[in-house]
Amino acid sequence: MFPSISLAQEIGIAVLLVAAVVWLIGLGHMLWDSRFHHPEPGAFEGLSVIPAQRGTSVHPMESVELTEAEQQAFAGLVRTIPLH
Repeated sequence: MFPSISLAQEIGIAVLLVAAVVWLIGLGHMLWDSRFHHPEPGAFEGLSVIPAQRGTSVHPMESVELTEAEQQAFAGLVRTIPLH
């Protein structure tokens, strides 16, 4: 192809060019889909990987009973938080 560069360099250039073309096609496809694909209202209600909140019943391992002193200390701590 080019007499001044080696065969390995020619192969490297070809691989880079193919990778760039594939990347550009993928980018164009992604942008085309995001521009013209409009999901129905309410179809995407947040991230599907975040589990929904549980009801009022919680697992015993997920709750801790605080002593009266701990409750008062927590209440004092909450009062020190500035509300803006």
